[in-house]
Amino acid sequence: MRIGGFIKQSLVDWDGRLCAVIFTRSCNLRCFYCHNPTLVLPNLFHEESDIDAGDILEYLSRRASFLDGVVITGGEPTVQSDIAEFIAKIKSMDYAVKLDTNGTNPDILRSLTRDSLLDFVAMDIKHELDFAKYSSISKGISRACFEKILESVAILEQKNIPFVFRTTVVPGIHSKESIERLKRRFPGILLQNYRSEFETLKDAVHALHQMKSQSI
Repeated sequence: MRIGGFIKQSLVDWDGRLCAVIFTRSCNLRCFYCHNPTLVLPNLFHEESDIDAGDILEYLSRRASFLDGVVITGGEPTVQSDIAEFIAKIKSMDYAVKLDTNGTNPDILRSLTRDSLLDFVAMDIKHELDFAKYSSISKGISRACFEKILESVAILEQKNIPFVFRTTVVPGIHSKESIERLKRRFPGILLQNYRSEFETLKDAVHALHQMKSQSI
């Protein structure tokens, strides 16, 4: 696991739960409004700055009676080759686990769900489910990748696990009409406010420094 940040406890990352939050490195999308570029862009991080997964697991084992769950976010957690093994270790401590994902790895999502390794999924919906509109958010996305996103939507809509879809609303990209269509297509979708690229990068750098400064 490549882990770039860790928050010991949070009340805002999973409604109703006091959680630890694990931030994995790397992502297979390049959304222009990304709020964690220091976790996504290789030129902004270095291997020696990774947090040891064993240290995090040891901390979680000590806090199992205090925390209500663990959120795994990123970056994109499903690009990590050992994500299932890592979550299994967390689940063995009787933690509930929430996964934040962009939905580009449906096989992994299906496997994690089938093996009861997840208790909640939050999936980002970038735009209406149209390839051109998705491309306006994440430049360079392939049609094959977009089809995988559609597959992940279908997996979650089978309702074998609690989930939420969420969209970051970007002025000039999402019209009022497109938002209304999203709300009809995804009842209960969570709408999040966009922040400018400068604010995003500034906040991400500040947040990463805070995450790294917390001793485990």
